[in-house]
Amino acid sequence: MLDGFSIAIMAAGKGTRLKSKRPKVLHEIGGRALLLHVIAAAKRLVPAERIYTIIGHEAERVRAAVEAAGVRFVLQPEQRGTGHAMQMVKAYFALSSDITPENLLVLSGDVPLIRTETIEAVCTMHLKEAAAMTILTAVPPDPTGYGRVLRRKADGVEVTAIVEQKALTQEQRDAKEINSGIYCFRTQALFARLDSLSTNNAHGEFYLTDVAAMLVADGERVVAVQAESVDEVLGANTIAEMMHLDRAMRAAAAHRLMAQGVTIFRPDTCVIDAEVEVGPDTVIEPYVQLLGATRIGSDSRVRSYSVVQDSMIGSGVLVRNGCVLDGAEVADGAVLGPYAHLRPESRIGEGAHIGNFVETKKVRVGRGSKANHLNYLGDAEIGEGVNIGAGAITCNYDGVHKHLTRIEDGVFVGSDSTLVAPVTLGTGSYVAAGSCITQDVPEGALALGRSRQVNKPDWATRRAARRSQ
Repeated sequence: MLDGFSIAIMAAGKGTRLKSKRPKVLHEIGGRALLLHVIAAAKRLVPAERIYTIIGHEAERVRAAVEAAGVRFVLQPEQRGTGHAMQMVKAYFALSSDITPENLLVLSGDVPLIRTETIEAVCTMHLKEAAAMTILTAVPPDPTGYGRVLRRKADGVEVTAIVEQKALTQEQRDAKEINSGIYCFRTQALFARLDSLSTNNAHGEFYLTDVAAMLVADGERVVAVQAESVDEVLGANTIAEMMHLDRAMRAAAAHRLMAQGVTIFRPDTCVIDAEVEVGPDTVIEPYVQLLGATRIGSDSRVRSYSVVQDSMIGSGVLVRNGCVLDGAEVADGAVLGPYAHLRPESRIGEGAHIGNFVETKKVRVGRGSKANHLNYLGDAEIGEGVNIGAGAITCNYDGVHKHLTRIEDGVFVGSDSTLVAPVTLGTGSYVAAGSCITQDVPEGALALGRSRQVNKPDWATRRAARRSQ
């Protein structure tokens, strides 16, 4: 954690070039909103209460989306530029009981690939150089459209100015180093100059970049540090650019997992969110999606076309083709699918089998139990060593309320049985195939809930004879 630093994240803009009703910072890459990626990087350096998120466009929607992160919010009701955003931060500190920090790091809420190590390097440089302002820069293949950072010497750290693209002289157009929009300020040096900013520019806005020239003119030190990767400091102004960042983030997630001993066949075909964790010797086949806060143990295998979201999968688990898991937990050694659907609050026990076209929801399946074919199991507690035959279902909904089915250890449920909740099947009991069970079944009993079969001799023969006349 950094002492003496607070972080301000600019997240008030609309992002008009996205052509979207959604606030720009709430667009998602790598499985979560742009702004949440930036907040996550910031929280590794300072506590959440020292992170100030500047919101404006659709402010309440942005607040609702990220307030669980524990950050503070600064309202910028009118979006009049980056300098104006910092004026709102200055006003916030003046009116609140929060202690004004010695140094203020400024991040952009739409730069999701920024690494904690990079912004920590900015802060380290800022302290080392005793600077009033430290600028994070990058050198992209084509700097067109970006403001350029002009250094006092080619090999020096001191900066003379930040010049916007439109204001570049012919000589300055050869400058390749761009301004990332990420800065570190000595807070008092920044706040003392904010009221002197002018809107005398092409967009009629207050530019935070103008503070650099003011500081240089006043003899203060302004320095720059270059990012290792240009991708991590670039934002996205179009959906296509955003998908470029998404591709980069997911590729990085796959490479991180492979470096930890995970085998990912055709990683370019897989969709892996940034938060996903997988243990060594697990195999991920092509066209798999691992989303949200998914965790998978070691020595498991997830076969092609499966989608796993916010789920916990143990070690030695086989997820066959085409399974969908959402908010589920699967214990060690279980086997799923193909084409199983585990809905939220499904808890599958050690060594259990959930097979072809089986759907579970809010169910606990005990160790070694099996439901291998064409079942719906909802609102149920299923013990150990249970066998549920093909086509058997729990009827958990009466049109108004949900009800619980309890199936105790060692129960055998015959094919095509219907269990009408609330109902309990006692330990070791049997349910005959095709039964509709509406009452509890005692331990060790056999339950039959079907009509007695009646055979009518020669009925089909007589019917055929009548039809031939």
